[in-house]
Amino acid sequence: MRKLITNGWILTMDDNNHEYQHGDILIEDNKITYVGEKKEHDKLDEIIDADNCLVIPGMVNTHCHVPMVPFRTLGDDCPDRLRRFLFPLENACMNGKLAFAASCYGMGEMLLAGITTFADMYYFMDDLANAAQKMGIRALLGETVINQKSCDAANDCEGLAIGESFIARWQNHELVRPILALHGTNTNRPEIFQKAMEIVKKYDTLLMSHVAEMDYEMTYFADNFGKTPVAWLNDLGCLNEHLLAVHCIHLNDEDIALMAKNKVKVSHCIASNLKAGKGIAPVKDMIKAGIDVGLGTDGASSGNTLDLFISMRMFAGAQKTKYHDRSLFPAKDIVKIATMGGAKALKMDKEIGSLEVGKKADIVVVSLDAAHMFPCHDPYSLLVYSANSSDVKHVFVSGKQVVNNHMLNVSLTQLRKDLQEQMGDFNIKAKELAEKIG
Repeated sequence: MRKLITNGWILTMDDNNHEYQHGDILIEDNKITYVGEKKEHDKLDEIIDADNCLVIPGMVNTHCHVPMVPFRTLGDDCPDRLRRFLFPLENACMNGKLAFAASCYGMGEMLLAGITTFADMYYFMDDLANAAQKMGIRALLGETVINQKSCDAANDCEGLAIGESFIARWQNHELVRPILALHGTNTNRPEIFQKAMEIVKKYDTLLMSHVAEMDYEMTYFADNFGKTPVAWLNDLGCLNEHLLAVHCIHLNDEDIALMAKNKVKVSHCIASNLKAGKGIAPVKDMIKAGIDVGLGTDGASSGNTLDLFISMRMFAGAQKTKYHDRSLFPAKDIVKIATMGGAKALKMDKEIGSLEVGKKADIVVVSLDAAHMFPCHDPYSLLVYSANSSDVKHVFVSGKQVVNNHMLNVSLTQLRKDLQEQMGDFNIKAKELAEKIG
């Protein structure tokens, strides 16, 4: 199939930030074969008119817990919410069918928001992989390993075995890339971290883990080891290019230097960090040190929305405020972090993250029709400070159009109905737990 996207203002996000105000993108099967000024193309199967639209690379969500959509708005202001509310409800109610239905819905939400690739940490990975295939989204999926009983494993050793088995089954898939996920530095044993790192090196994939996120995590490591979580990981031999460290709010200069030296990747989840009052990560210092940083939404229970437009805007305000510098992170740089930055953080920048010949055709067309999208003096500023997910008009993943004129290929109404049908017991237990907690 040869598809042409024409007449759009193309923001390639390549190394030189090439733009084409009335440009063409030619898609052949799953790849981009032309990006540039308008010209004649023969033997076209489909033409998509992107007049009065911005055309950008698919956005990359570097950290999520997509099956946690049912938890959205539950216990949002509850202290110690993770252990008092989320863990108990998760272990009581989460299963493969609920994870599949919730994932389909969450993936639909992401596609409608222009996210074409996401990295996920959760359970029931085969169900998530099947959901990704159904929805047509690119997904890096990692079984969560934690030093307690979870909803699909009796202990951390069983979780690790489940994770490795999943990686072995889903190698070399077009849309699904299997990874491994350790819940966190204070919720996993040293030997589990080392075994997990051996596994991801064996399969040349990523190990995702929450790192330096919580105040009590930092206190635990200071009191018990006299060091930071990052220094602890370094001593274990677990700081390297395979590690995708999530949050990284509480880093000192030595941590940043160690992470940069060892080519650790970072997912920055500004919406959930601010909502929980955890702090603002030193992203300026990370990027200055040469660390690849991408944006993450976190789960719908943590950040409440799977939308990187919101994250871009919050990122801008938080970083400018933290460093007291209005000029910090120009809008073009923030769009780059949401696209190519995410691709680099997931070690996929040779395949996605920019609109270039030879890359996968993961493309988002953003309409300029809405009142808040005029005038467009600077398209990058418009994307960061004005646009929202409702402005996403068309979305392509690996050359296949999955959003057409603001509509998913799959009925959102049906996805919601399917999810509601699986949430019966969950809703009962959630109400009981909320009443108990008060």
